[in-house]
Amino acid sequence: MVRHSGNLKGKVALVTGASRGIGKGIAIALGEAGALVYITGRNVNQTSSTDSFSGGLLETKSAVEKTGGICIAVPVDHSDDEQIKSLFEQINREQNGQLDLLVNNAYGGVRSLISSNGKPFWESDLSLWDACNQVGLRSHYVASHWAAKMMTQRKQGLIVTISSWGGLAPIFGVAYGTGKSACDRLATDMAVELKPFNVASISLWPGIVGTEQFHQLAEDNLEGKDSNLGVAAIADKFNWETPLFVGRVVAALCNDPELMRRTGKVQIGAELAARYGVVDEYQCRPASLRSLRFLLAQGLPNLKSRAKFIPDLRVPWWVLVLTVLKSPKIW
Repeated sequence: MVRHSGNLKGKVALVTGASRGIGKGIAIALGEAGALVYITGRNVNQTSSTDSFSGGLLETKSAVEKTGGICIAVPVDHSDDEQIKSLFEQINREQNGQLDLLVNNAYGGVRSLISSNGKPFWESDLSLWDACNQVGLRSHYVASHWAAKMMTQRKQGLIVTISSWGGLAPIFGVAYGTGKSACDRLATDMAVELKPFNVASISLWPGIVGTEQFHQLAEDNLEGKDSNLGVAAIADKFNWETPLFVGRVVAALCNDPELMRRTGKVQIGAELAARYGVVDEYQCRPASLRSLRFLLAQGLPNLKSRAKFIPDLRVPWWVLVLTVLKSPKIW
């Protein structure tokens, strides 16, 4: 059955780390679907007009409101447990105990990953571990703790933990991969305890998302090639997902009548998008990273320009795992 995201009016959502990137895209999509969206981040305003990684909550709030959504921005440093607790106390007070969706997205390791790019873990600073997993794993557990207190009281809700293919194969190093594997296990184990209360918990794997950070990494790796490509063309060329695409998948997931059958599982964003009929702002739907369309084009670069003619068939997990074992990187 193919469906779109539908109507989330009357729903209350919280997206952590929403001042830029995936979090911003998710917040916009939820607002687009009519939800009341709380967003968090450390910066209220953009910190620097020249810093490609900077972002501000007010910018995201404005973008959500342009879609017709209602957005409440709350500055929160997710490395501080007390600030997280205060956030949920505010939501509980203002929404009479209602919280329908928590998206665990806040992540603090981007700059450290970039600075240690190419270094083995023993040559990287030990602080890399905490940078990746303090805000990005532990903070997800803390937020889920408080969200579950609210959701179980009303016997409904969904916790989405943004993870990545780094939980399956080495991508950005030991600290990153270990944290993402732990995010998957966090979502799975929470689901076991939440299921009797009709609250779902899933781990969501986006594909290669064209965030501000990823654009910077791509520009560095392209070394000037294809520098004139627009956002839509880059996304199509590299099978990138836009942040709004990921957000529309989350919005559609909230309306899935079979949601409780998905709880406790890793869900691949592009595959959910195909099921729900979700497309990005350019009317495109990138292929799953385990699809024949993506894998053949990666293995045979000459096929990239003809990728759309390759069947979008899923490769079984066991085949993908064998592929990963033979080749440490999946892209």
